[in-house]
Formats: sequence, C-alpha cells, structure tokens
Amino acid sequence: MMRTFRTDGAATWFALLAIAMWAALAWFGVELARLPPFLVVGCALSVAGLVSLPLWIRLRVSGRALLLGTYGLFGFHFFLFMALRYAPPLPANLINYLWPLFIVVLAPLFDGRVRLTARHLLAAGLGLLGAVLAMTQKGGNESFNFSRGALMGYGFALVSAFIWATYSLSSQRLGRRTNGFPTAAIGLSCAVSGVLALVCHALLETTPAVTQFDWMLLFLLGLGPMGGAFFLWDAALKQGDARSLGSLAYLTPLCSTVLLSVTGHGRLGWSTGAALVLIVGGAVLGSRVPQASGANAVPLQKDFPEPLKNPP
Repeated sequence: MMRTFRTDGAATWFALLAIAMWAALAWFGVELARLPPFLVVGCALSVAGLVSLPLWIRLRVSGRALLLGTYGLFGFHFFLFMALRYAPPLPANLINYLWPLFIVVLAPLFDGRVRLTARHLLAAGLGLLGAVLAMTQKGGNESFNFSRGALMGYGFALVSAFIWATYSLSSQRLGRRTNGFPTAAIGLSCAVSGVLALVCHALLETTPAVTQFDWMLLFLLGLGPMGGAFFLWDAALKQGDARSLGSLAYLTPLCSTVLLSVTGHGRLGWSTGAALVLIVGGAVLGSRVPQASGANAVPLQKDFPEPLKNPP
C-alpha cells in the first residue's frame, strides 16, 4: 500500500512564516532598487551566513550538504537575476514562479513513498493561476516578447525555478537520511553563496554609493527574507509534505502584492480578491492529504529530532 504522510502542524506554520518573509522581498526590492542586484544578494546572504556562524561552525557540515545548499541558494538567485537582465521583469517572474508547481510534480521522483494525484495537480494549477493574477495586478503593462535576448532570459528564469524546486526536494530527501542536510548547512551555504554573488557583482556590475539606510535594509534583508526564511523553509520541508507546501507557496506573490499596496507602492483590484480565492483554495485542496494509521503512517517529525531541538 502506498504510504501517506501526516504533515505536522508546525510544518505549515514554518512555511507560512517563510512565505511572510519572502513576501517582503518585493518591498525591499523597491527600497533598494538603485543598488545592483548581485550586490544586494551578496550582502544579504553574507549577513545570513555571518549571523548563523555559531551554528555552522559548531556543527559539522558535509561537502555534499554544502554543495547542495550552494546549488540552491546561489544557483536560484544567479539565474533569476540573469533572467532579469535579459527579459522583462514581469514575464521573468511569472516563469520563475513555476517552482511551486515543479515541487508538486517532481515530488514522487524524489520520494517513492508519495504519489502525484489529480488533486495535487489541480491545487498547484489553481495556485499558479492565482499567482498570475496577483503579479499582473502589480506588474503594469509589461508583456512577453520573443526577441532573442528575452527568450534567453525566459530560459534563465525557468532554470532558476527548476533549481529551487530540486534543491527543496533534494534537501528534504537528504535530511531524512540520518539528517544528511542539517540546519547548519544553510548558514554555511548562505556564506559561500554570498561570496559568490559579490564576485558576480565585481565582474558584472558597478558599485554605487551605499548609504547608512541602505546598509540597515541589507542587514534586515539578510536576517529575514534572505536568511531566516531559508531556515524556516528547511524546517517545513523536513516535517511536511512537499506537495502541500508547494501549493501553499503561491501565497508569496499575493502577500507581496498586498504589502506593496499597503506601503503605497501599488494598488489592489478585483484580481487581488480572485487571486486570494484561487491560491487559498488551492492550498486547502493540496493540504487535504489522506491520513493513514498504524504501520502505514509516517510521522515525519519523529524522523528529524535534531533540527527541532535547535530551531533556526
């Protein structure tokens, strides 16, 4: 019999907290728009790595875990920002937000104990449609074009989405094998990825003057959306069902749109309400995983005691 998972309630809360932090990324992006993106990413990830220094310097991180973390954190941001260099921002972001759908579809390939159902596909599809509505609400009149440069940018955005989905599923799988992907790996990966992003900045961008207010925002960015959120997402994956969490992740662009509107950087319309209904409906549908009992139940929280004793 196919095993089903009892997703711990804490996993949902960890994921929601990570999503809330990621929703602030757009606001930080507006406030730091005059700074080159690789400089922003490099500084923020370096802050996250330095703040978590006591954690990853005390615990042993394998080379395999470090490579996986760097693949996910650096690879995702590198290809996303390369996409934004060549393609219009709105279409590039829409393509990049295929990563929750990739998580849902690819989950059975990374864990033979789960299977893909029509319900999970419908949930992910509703979430994707809601994300499109939310993002087009704040995206102005930008549209797809099919110039050579734009097509290359779309390809980069697709690679970025694939990297984050496979990183999430791989870290979940590795973490379930004798804690092969400990929480400490994220902190060290942030530090390494931050250095790599700063190298990209030095090679591809020009350094502008950075004010004290900019430094404060970069520090907060490293503590939250590009630091703490990664730890929370890791904790959610180690305890939860990736298919359900993938559907839930579509709340990010919706919350981002609402936050921008509240802070005076956008406006809400009918599409925001429709997006809310679609995304929440998809998240609820995707979370309705049949419960198993007895030998077929897999209480995930018991498999990973170490990260829960020392939450990020």
